[in-house]
Amino acid sequence: MSVQRYFIKENALRAAVHEFLSKELERAGYSKVELMKTPLGVRVVVYAARPGMVIGRRGQSIKELTKLLEEKFGLENPQISVAEIEVPELDPAVMAAQIASALQKGVHFRRAAYWALRRIMEAGALGAEIKISGKLTTERARYEKYVDGYLPKAGDPVLKQMREATHYVQLKPGLFGIKVRILPPNAEFPDRVAPVGAKPEEGVKPAEAEGAGGAEEEVEEEVAGAEDE
Repeated sequence: MSVQRYFIKENALRAAVHEFLSKELERAGYSKVELMKTPLGVRVVVYAARPGMVIGRRGQSIKELTKLLEEKFGLENPQISVAEIEVPELDPAVMAAQIASALQKGVHFRRAAYWALRRIMEAGALGAEIKISGKLTTERARYEKYVDGYLPKAGDPVLKQMREATHYVQLKPGLFGIKVRILPPNAEFPDRVAPVGAKPEEGVKPAEAEGAGGAEEEVEEEVAGAEDE
């Protein structure tokens, strides 16, 4: 097998495993997966906001997941380890999944977007963008974008430091797409100079999302209810 075919095969396998786990572990706040070959087999590192739900009671869930990966994808002796996401609000995959859960629960898309945007900025992000597309208010599909903070669009630092994820959810009007882009607190840009003596995360203060009002607590309860069901 040529080098090109090998890397294509490995990347295709990683993408297939990622898609499978994103559906199986949606309630656990799944973010991403890493596959590493070792002399003992394949080490699978799963990043999730709720590791306990991935492991399950007495490790039953992780045993079933190991068996599925071995049978479905042909992984040789997979060894799964779960890593907890320290700040879920700074992970775009987790936030996109939470917005999708809120939409499935019946929360208005604008309220869900402002709620998520506020949580992201309060977690210390330098900037965030949430884009929701689909049949939002009419029969014709369109999109709405919500932006806060410092969010550059182009350049090599953006490609290396910007975090983004896309999530799809099927609702009664049709398929909705949710794209979340987050600029982490430790991002550095040559055109952005912080004040003398200020920490990197203090360069931009999070602005209060317009129109959020007092709905954040109510949306928080509805999203939590959707995740617990």
